[in-house]
Amino acid sequence: MKELIDIVAAYERAVKENKKTALATVVLVEGSAYRRAGARMLITEDGQLTGAISGGCLEGDALRKARMVIMQQQPMLVTYDTMDDDEAKLGVGLGCNGIIHILIEPIRDGHANPIALLKAAINSTGYSVLVTLFSTENRKAPQPGSILFFSDRQMISNGFESIPYKNELLADVEDALVRQQSIVSGYRGYTAFIECVKPLISLVILGAGNDAIPLTKMAAILGWNTSIVDGRPNYATSDRFPLVNKIIVAKPEKVLESVEFNEWTAFVLMTHNYNYELAFLQNILPLHPLYIGVLGPKKKLERMLSELADAGIFITERDLEAIYGPIGLDIGSETSEEIALAIVAEIKAFFSDRNGQPLKYKNSVIHSA
Repeated sequence: MKELIDIVAAYERAVKENKKTALATVVLVEGSAYRRAGARMLITEDGQLTGAISGGCLEGDALRKARMVIMQQQPMLVTYDTMDDDEAKLGVGLGCNGIIHILIEPIRDGHANPIALLKAAINSTGYSVLVTLFSTENRKAPQPGSILFFSDRQMISNGFESIPYKNELLADVEDALVRQQSIVSGYRGYTAFIECVKPLISLVILGAGNDAIPLTKMAAILGWNTSIVDGRPNYATSDRFPLVNKIIVAKPEKVLESVEFNEWTAFVLMTHNYNYELAFLQNILPLHPLYIGVLGPKKKLERMLSELADAGIFITERDLEAIYGPIGLDIGSETSEEIALAIVAEIKAFFSDRNGQPLKYKNSVIHSA
């Protein structure tokens, strides 16, 4: 998601500077590659790159082809076979042992604009689908490119309505959204990369102390939507937290009046104020959020849960599963920066449904097919 946000921002800057642009999208990978299908890169006519389609090996050649696409104003499907020795002669020696198909499409004024689809995906509060249509069978055939954004609330078409097999494709799009899984399907000589896009993670940090500063910086690097909450107006300031999206100064029982949360919201309690966090838990637990991280020793959390139970707050097994305390992965953290790293890693693992183990001990492939 961070890549999409950066690409949209770069495109808007290019528009202001009257620069022509093209969008490169990895649409199909056979075998192994550094980036998977869905990786994107915006290219301006003067050679500025935003995003990435490889570990740096393809970008130079893709830039040359993107300039051709911008000049001709026609999409182009490019294939890199990293199992072919000839690719190494061209300076594209990836060592990934795979075949990578990249669609490069011009972004044209007055025409269907793929950036509009990316914006819709960024703004979606739930899962959404982006569809990119191309032909590997006939590279000289028209390459439709980014044609559709679809969610349970909205549909934006970039030429989708004119496709003769749109009903078949739409059925697969709906299936991908229900299954929350990207798929690749073929239709009468064309291939559709039906990409299921996860919504943006929202991070709500209770506590505007110094140890929250590195956490907000790391969240900003990842592109998360971050809010800082504290009852102290002299701590929760934009000067101290310039990278957050929202600053909330409120008593614990008033916090939820200013926070919109869904299944992709993570709450982190690090106020170092026992009573503030206890009062907030009393308000948030009946709403059953999926992730609450509590900084501090396990005894502190056990005491809080005991007091809530004594106060008549019914805590379900689901609630207990959602509470992570002490918060963070076990990486030997000591400093506030290291603790922030452990917290961010745990939250990322949680929303990716991973356990945070070293990849060395993973018995299957890193990315599912």
